[in-house]
Amino acid sequence: MPLVKQVAHTCIFARDLDAVEAFYRDVIGIAPKFEFRRGENRIGFYLDFGNRTFVEVFLKGESRFEETNQINHICLETDDLDAFIAHVKSHNVAITDKKRGADNTWQAWMADPSGVKLEIFQYTPESMQFGPDGAVCQVDW
Repeated sequence: MPLVKQVAHTCIFARDLDAVEAFYRDVIGIAPKFEFRRGENRIGFYLDFGNRTFVEVFLKGESRFEETNQINHICLETDDLDAFIAHVKSHNVAITDKKRGADNTWQAWMADPSGVKLEIFQYTPESMQFGPDGAVCQVDW
């Protein structure tokens, strides 16, 4: 059984969150699944492209992962995050401990040899990606 099930999401930065949302909604036909807020401030949203494939959008300058380019990280879905972490560690590759994300998913972080950030992701029954549209994910980072 492969450790990675599929790409779960790609995270991009937006200079103008409203313009990016309008583009994906009006031009591409994909409305936000849920939005990210820090307090009252809307800092991002999640787009559902179907078949468990998402794009995560954050306002540039509002993410703790600020970069100079527009792609922040690639997220890989697994069915067993604990086994994935153990496998990675057996290859002497650094990976964070498992933690529960603000969207109620399990996640761990690592990087490839070029420094590309990889989020390893396991959905839970409470994951916001499968809840009602229009929800708010309150972040504490």
